[in-house]
Amino acid sequence: MGRSANSVSEMDFERLVAREWLVSNGLGGYASSSVSGLNTRRYHGLLVAAMTPPNRRMVLLSRVEETVRCDGHDHYLACNEYPGTIWPTGHQLLRAFNSDPHPRWAYQGEGWTLQKELQLLRGQNTVLLSYTLLGGGNGIDLEIRPMLGLRGMHELNFQWNGKLDAKPRSRGHWHVPATRRTPELFFAHDGNFDRKSHWYLNQIYRREAEYGYSGLEDLWSPGASHVRVMPGQTVHFACSADPISLQSVVEEARRQVREPDSSPLMDLSPSAPEAANDADFAALKAATDAYLLSDRNGDPLPAVAQFHWSPPSIRMALVGFTGLYLIPGHLQKAGALLTTLAASLDGGLLPSDYTSESVDSALRGADVSLWFVNAVRQYLAYGGDEAIVRKLLPAVLSVSDCYRRGAQRSIGVDGEGLLHCGSPEIAVTWMDNKVAGIPVTPRQGRPVEINALWYNGLMSTAELCRRFDRPADADSFESSAAQTKHAFNERFWNDAAGCCHDVVGTGGVDSAIRPNQLLAISLPHPVLVPERWASTVAAVREHLLTPVGVRTLSPRDHRYLGRYRGPVTDRDRAAHNGSAYSWLLGLLVTALVRSTTSLAAQGSARAEGRKLLAPCLARLKGEGLGHLPELNDGDAPHAPGGAIASPLSVAELLRCYSEDILGRTPRLATPRTSPASQFPTTDVLFPAR
Repeated sequence: MGRSANSVSEMDFERLVAREWLVSNGLGGYASSSVSGLNTRRYHGLLVAAMTPPNRRMVLLSRVEETVRCDGHDHYLACNEYPGTIWPTGHQLLRAFNSDPHPRWAYQGEGWTLQKELQLLRGQNTVLLSYTLLGGGNGIDLEIRPMLGLRGMHELNFQWNGKLDAKPRSRGHWHVPATRRTPELFFAHDGNFDRKSHWYLNQIYRREAEYGYSGLEDLWSPGASHVRVMPGQTVHFACSADPISLQSVVEEARRQVREPDSSPLMDLSPSAPEAANDADFAALKAATDAYLLSDRNGDPLPAVAQFHWSPPSIRMALVGFTGLYLIPGHLQKAGALLTTLAASLDGGLLPSDYTSESVDSALRGADVSLWFVNAVRQYLAYGGDEAIVRKLLPAVLSVSDCYRRGAQRSIGVDGEGLLHCGSPEIAVTWMDNKVAGIPVTPRQGRPVEINALWYNGLMSTAELCRRFDRPADADSFESSAAQTKHAFNERFWNDAAGCCHDVVGTGGVDSAIRPNQLLAISLPHPVLVPERWASTVAAVREHLLTPVGVRTLSPRDHRYLGRYRGPVTDRDRAAHNGSAYSWLLGLLVTALVRSTTSLAAQGSARAEGRKLLAPCLARLKGEGLGHLPELNDGDAPHAPGGAIASPLSVAELLRCYSEDILGRTPRLATPRTSPASQFPTTDVLFPAR
């Protein structure tokens, strides 16, 4: 998958600064900056380490400043912004950039060409910078000056009188001891080190100022390494949160390039001939790797990362479960994730985020546990271990039991079988932003997607009960599901708009046209009756569709906000009141394909679905440098916003691409006369479409 910008020398400065790259280490840490090398956010850095994986992330190495000395002239490769000026201006020497498989830059001056590579070691809080002289006559002298942040990623650093110092450990290996304010740091290099420390003051992060935050920081440098580089030679600089050996880091980096992922995989990719050479499918599948998390021992964690600032998310891991874990073949990680989450259920609810602190009930959403039930069902459908699913069944049953009895946060089932939740003070759906402590979109009552998930959960639980020889329980859940489906189609259908109400409350309905209703069609068990699917899809396309995502609210609604801009309060209001999300395209494509009734029409629907995904796929392989953003403006030209790298954006597009465009949707095999324990663990059926 090519994610290059080979003509960067022809780009203007603003475009070089706007394009951001990111690589992750699987612990929650990452390296990220702009293509130019200019840090525009406090979250940018060449080593942002997860000190307590996947949390407590700290910007250790903010950036480096390199100087090439050739034939008596100094050439500065770095790029930084100070009040009123850009200095150094290394972007003027930048000739090429490529982010695949890891970031690489090519700089060129008179008589020399230098390639720089950055590799973040998987499973470690360690970064390696490598410099190779591709052309340079008699060689060059290279100076590498590390610029250290040594702070939490949400914070900023300012000059202070503490005793920061770099102490030698061995030749070419250094230790910056911890202070009362800063963590320890280790770095190593080829060549010699000139230990003359300096503070560099008033560096500007322009994106922070745009968002209404402080955008000034001071960085400390312990000195600079100096090394002679001859043509064809490669020299290195490494930085880590842990003690390191430069030779070991270089060897591990080479090994990881040869062996990109040592975790066991089961190939569940589509076997259709068109998938083998499908560049779009390959790009989406490769993009999912950045978001999976493990602890220091390599054991998977029950959450995924969204970069830069979001906490690790359980909700996103479950919503994107099929695309993140199942289609790429990470069945072992998927089973471990579900097992861990089953033990975390509390009163039928799961936390939305994964933190090292105790989880407050306010962090628990009404939808997360229902996505867990769906994930268990999908895990089995994609060939997961039946022994694991059998052990998970009590947890699955506890979700519906707790919801029926009345869970926390005003969650319960009414006499019609519909699920109600939330209050004016508490938002319990995925639209959970708050301003001044008040939910922007509280959606109190019976939200459409919560009830779609509830019905899907009842039917999925019935499937699992029938699979594991509990027919009476299966009959009971199917009966409850039938009641819910009848009430849903009676209460939620908006005949005038030809689609579903968003919320049915005790005092009336909210008929806002939002994308949440797509789940009533796109889940494995759709609650909306089929004769209403085409009309719903048409309404969503008319009101909500943009080239790069589905809006969260119709522009015709008086609450619509089409620009995700300005201070955090303005952005929080716009996030779910007009911003367009790429992951919602996955739901729309599934609904589009399902709403076609004939086999001939399905071919056209798949082709149309491919067209709907094309702009996002182009961004993924181009401007996005292997990632898709969290959201986009609802208004044209639909500029990206929010997190620069979202797991849901790629996971849901991969799921719908595999299941709907390539036609590889699995379904659970129906039980036979033999006991459930005798079913093969990979008993997956792919119906012809």
